[in-house]
Amino acid sequence: MVLNYIWIAFFLIAFVVALCKLVIGGDTEVFTHIINASFASAKTGFEISLGLTGVLALWLGIMKIGEKGGVIQAFARLTAPVFSKLFPGIPKDHPATGSIFMCISANLLGLDNAATPMGLKAMKELQELNTQKDSASDPMIMFLCINASGLTLIPVSIMTYRAQMGATNPADVFLPLMLATFSSTLVAILAVCFKQRINILQRNLLLFFGGMIAFIGGLALLFG
Repeated sequence: MVLNYIWIAFFLIAFVVALCKLVIGGDTEVFTHIINASFASAKTGFEISLGLTGVLALWLGIMKIGEKGGVIQAFARLTAPVFSKLFPGIPKDHPATGSIFMCISANLLGLDNAATPMGLKAMKELQELNTQKDSASDPMIMFLCINASGLTLIPVSIMTYRAQMGATNPADVFLPLMLATFSSTLVAILAVCFKQRINILQRNLLLFFGGMIAFIGGLALLFG
């Protein structure tokens, strides 16, 4: 509902600004420019979407193979000691853990469009565990904050956009994006842990975050 108002506001503001340029500024071609820009943007959006389809199909196919082959479940079990501390409200071996891991994996690859249905599936499964259906549970809040912070190790989508727009080196945003999204994810997790009174000094969490900081710091030094 709110998005409808936002879109209507976009059109109304654009029309009012164009009308002011026409009446006050005497720009008689302003509406022609708006129409041409609309068609050009629509064409660019379609071309980007078309190019992104192949990349998404490739990585989604790889993730589906991993899911069918049990690799996703194996990684989910491997990260269970950390997940069980961040999501203490989720029972052991619950399907929500696998959905959360797949959504985070898609975000790690920068596949935002692919992460959306997985995130919705994870939220649906977390809602089944929620005792208060009219409000978000602690695991739902933690997952939402981690997902919104968007930790990205390989920004596949962004590199595809940059390649289509003619960037000389589409991958040169790799390190800045990784550092920025890791910082945002770390802050999000610490904030939620503080709010939900989760002890961040637990051994598993310290080893995990310490390892992540060392890994990303090592990459920064290597590329620097």
